[in-house]
Amino acid sequence: MYYLFAICALLATEILYIQLAKSFRIVDLPTDRSSHKYATVRGGGVIFPIALFLPYYFGEINSSLVLVVLLVAAISFLDDMFSLSQLPRAVAQIAGTLYLFYDLEVLYLEWYYVLICAVLFFGWINAYNFMDGINGISVLYCLVALISFSVIEANYIYHETFAILGLACLVFSFFNLRQKAVAFLGDVGSISLAIILGYFMLHTIVATDNIYYLLFFAIYGVDAIITIFIRLLKRENILKPHRSHLYQQLANEHGKSHIRVSFCYALAQLSLNFLLIYGIGMANMSAILFTLVLCTIFFFYILARINYRIKTVS
Repeated sequence: MYYLFAICALLATEILYIQLAKSFRIVDLPTDRSSHKYATVRGGGVIFPIALFLPYYFGEINSSLVLVVLLVAAISFLDDMFSLSQLPRAVAQIAGTLYLFYDLEVLYLEWYYVLICAVLFFGWINAYNFMDGINGISVLYCLVALISFSVIEANYIYHETFAILGLACLVFSFFNLRQKAVAFLGDVGSISLAIILGYFMLHTIVATDNIYYLLFFAIYGVDAIITIFIRLLKRENILKPHRSHLYQQLANEHGKSHIRVSFCYALAQLSLNFLLIYGIGMANMSAILFTLVLCTIFFFYILARINYRIKTVS
């Protein structure tokens, strides 16, 4: 009954928001850099910060995560509506990151570790936002991350939270995981998910004392890093919207189905995560093995980009 109530409440919330967004014209209009061709409701990911209230009410998560997600979600939602400048978004994200670091006791580490964690966390938030460019990709990737975190023993205390967020993913997928999406995540959704997943990543690393769990985000991370590097070589502004990611090129220039590309990214990350957990074993990971896995992902990613470019030229 608990989960039935949750999915009905989330579904009703999403339907209500879509109707309100249409009335107030909170829509994403297509541009030459967009991957969609029709005006689509923006900010449908508002159900994800709302979904946190159930596990918070039952005491499974503390107020820190909820407060930070609500703060950043509010600023992001205003950005979805009015296109804010970079400053308020950056201030909210940095403040939220530091508060989560305090909650997870990351601030008690050496200053250079705190700095590295801050750069990685802040970079992850923005990378996840940039990667949300085609239908279904981010919600499927989130679902993969939740499944992966849920099988880690240190995270068993969050099983209700993972289940509720998983249901929110399924509800949102109904409106987004289709060739012509009804709603997009918007910044309110993508940045909220990035913070939620980043929080559980930090918790997993701190609880297990194993930094190699970063590989759970490797597919998105590799795509984001290489794309930024390519854009810097071209002297492009990396903060501006673009269509340079591999998934964007496959979906836009190469004509691949959004759904197919999104599932490929999700399945690649899911396969990697379960290989790490049940094949190699995270307890057996070392710096050398971590580097080898990461280099292998880089190799196949670059090979895919080269292969795509050759086909495009020919």
